[in-house]
Amino acid sequence: MIATRCMAPVILLVVPVGLIVPREASGLPLEPPPAAAPATIAADTTPERPSLRVGLADGIVVDGVLDEPAWAEAEAIDGLTMTEPTEGGTLVGETRVRVLASSNALYVGVEAFDPEPDRIVSYSIRRDPDLDEEDYIGFVLDPFLDGRSGYIFAINPRGARFDALVANRGEGDDSRWDAVWEARTTRNDQGWFAEIRIPIQSLTFQAGLDEWGFNFERRLNRLQEMSRWASPIRDAWIAQTSRAGRITGLPAFDTGLGLTIRPTLVGGFEMPEPGADTEGNLEPSLDLAQRIGPNVTAIATINTDFAETEVDTRRTNLTRFGLFFPEKRTFFLEGADLYDFGLGLTSFHNPDIVPFFTRRIGLYEDEEVPLVAGGKLNGRIGNTNFSGLVTHTGSVEGLVDATTMGALRVQQNILAESSVGAIATFGDPEGIPGAYTLGADFTYQTSRLFGDKNFLVGVWGLVTDREGLTGDRGAFGGKIDYPNDTWDFALVYRRIGDGFDPSLGFVPRPGIHKSEARGAFVARPAWPWLRTMRHQLASSLVLDLDGQWESYRVFTAPINWTFESGERFEFNVVPEGERLVEPFEIADEVVIEPGSYHHVRWRLEAEIASKRKVSGQVSWWFGSFYDGLLDQIELEVNINPAPIATIELGMERNMARLEAGDFTQQLWGGRLRLNFSPDLELSSFVQYDNESREIGANTRLRWTFRPLGDVFVVYNHNVVDQLDRWELDSNQLIVKVQYAFRF
Repeated sequence: MIATRCMAPVILLVVPVGLIVPREASGLPLEPPPAAAPATIAADTTPERPSLRVGLADGIVVDGVLDEPAWAEAEAIDGLTMTEPTEGGTLVGETRVRVLASSNALYVGVEAFDPEPDRIVSYSIRRDPDLDEEDYIGFVLDPFLDGRSGYIFAINPRGARFDALVANRGEGDDSRWDAVWEARTTRNDQGWFAEIRIPIQSLTFQAGLDEWGFNFERRLNRLQEMSRWASPIRDAWIAQTSRAGRITGLPAFDTGLGLTIRPTLVGGFEMPEPGADTEGNLEPSLDLAQRIGPNVTAIATINTDFAETEVDTRRTNLTRFGLFFPEKRTFFLEGADLYDFGLGLTSFHNPDIVPFFTRRIGLYEDEEVPLVAGGKLNGRIGNTNFSGLVTHTGSVEGLVDATTMGALRVQQNILAESSVGAIATFGDPEGIPGAYTLGADFTYQTSRLFGDKNFLVGVWGLVTDREGLTGDRGAFGGKIDYPNDTWDFALVYRRIGDGFDPSLGFVPRPGIHKSEARGAFVARPAWPWLRTMRHQLASSLVLDLDGQWESYRVFTAPINWTFESGERFEFNVVPEGERLVEPFEIADEVVIEPGSYHHVRWRLEAEIASKRKVSGQVSWWFGSFYDGLLDQIELEVNINPAPIATIELGMERNMARLEAGDFTQQLWGGRLRLNFSPDLELSSFVQYDNESREIGANTRLRWTFRPLGDVFVVYNHNVVDQLDRWELDSNQLIVKVQYAFRF
């Protein structure tokens, strides 16, 4: 089956004028450091937790040229330490970092020297690209000094901005969050240079602190060279604020009234179905945000519109369970990290439980439901983190009635890096009375096991109910995790009741016991052509509540090698089993009968290094599948023909030969991005699958004409193959203008 959750399909042709591109520097902003220059940090520090005193920002113009006197006068991080390919090795690219502050903004200036600047790998200009694929500099801020939360900012040599919230307790980031900030870059024959300004109103922070957590890293992609300031070891991550250094001497920041008013106007035309008349509409909406002190924010939204939200990527599904599609809407992403709950609720990158899944609000059976009004309160006071959300959705004739829904999350920081918390949700998308979910979680975390190793252990429990819900309505579980570089292993257990179906949650598979054991070992042989050898073993076993087995999977990676050139090759062997107690329709008119099935899947995967103009990867799964055979081919290609253009192509083809019948699933996708500047992007995303026989195109122009102002133009176009002809299914043109006023 192919999941096609497109909130709208895709295409847009707009010719922008008045293009702005980053200018080249005519000379070196500051003198480059001598070879192997030592770090110049505050004297009262340790190598693991260094500190840097900020300078006074005076007359800074964000243009990518660090020529203002304030930069020269400020203390500098004058050299990072290599973490890849060799811990503590000799760096090819030296780096100098300075931080300045004014009463209302934080500034970061970076000189990224490179002896071969013509070989810098950088092609993205759009917002939030995958910067792991190119040169970049990045840093994390911990404005609460809690070692658990923070903000991540990064930029590449072309000025593409990436921002994210610290997520997964420092093991990852949530790039769906977007802040208001500025950055410019320049280049010359010495390397590349960046100047960044972050308004204080874009952050929440603990009042009274004159120092924040801070860490900095750089990637030189052609050599796969990584370097970091604080905790420059492979067992640490940039998002792990418990291992960050400090920036000190911060001023008393002034947030003004702390009020942000953002009016929005959305208009357009739509033909919702074949033969329907074209409909026009013009709708205003309003977002308000009021800071209650520097660390608490109240947010209200009225008649909210999500026209600019990108469509979901279609995916094939050969399982009996629903797929998870992430939240993309801006209102729900603000403070989303505060709702992180429990340890070990995800397996093989797929969530088994999401206790509060915001896509249940404003979307029902893939149809939009109007969000009439909503309010949020996010904050951190002392060691307590909290967030509350209330929404009221309107009615849709023949689908759902108006209803009110919401959630509350409270988390208390305890010990050095640990926490205990609770979560509650209320309401139901269909308006079913008595709907609620309650839960509690505890996580012990340390980055000091055996001196410098990461270790976590957590337990959690949830209960849910609503009118008409029957069965076992509880769930609980736990995880023991040792996520480190050389050795990485985890043990996970989850029990999910057969009646555990939270109205505002996501649970694809209730009524089970699920156990997992995962481990990985990374070797770095002293071979000039091979960078790493990663060996993996991950097993899972699913039992029903009576103890009968339902599924098992043993994922092995005897070969997962990354070469010194950046290419990668992987070979997997994956024994699997499924016990079906009822018929399973895996494709149209292809039904697998009940019974026990055991099969072995094999995979070959090759990846071309991202530093090349043409990169990507191909995967081939093959072997037995239920009572037959299945071949799965996945292809991803990225082409960078010119500085302003990128092309992304994807294909998935499933070819099954089963006793119940043969079927072939095909899914094609392509995206063209034209990035005229970091603030002006045009993208067109086209998808097709042979089950719906529908081509969906979503074209989107985003112009950030001011740091606080955006224009979106979106054109969605769907056509369906009627075998003898292509027929227009629907189309939609939307123009959205928004501007935020800060006081």
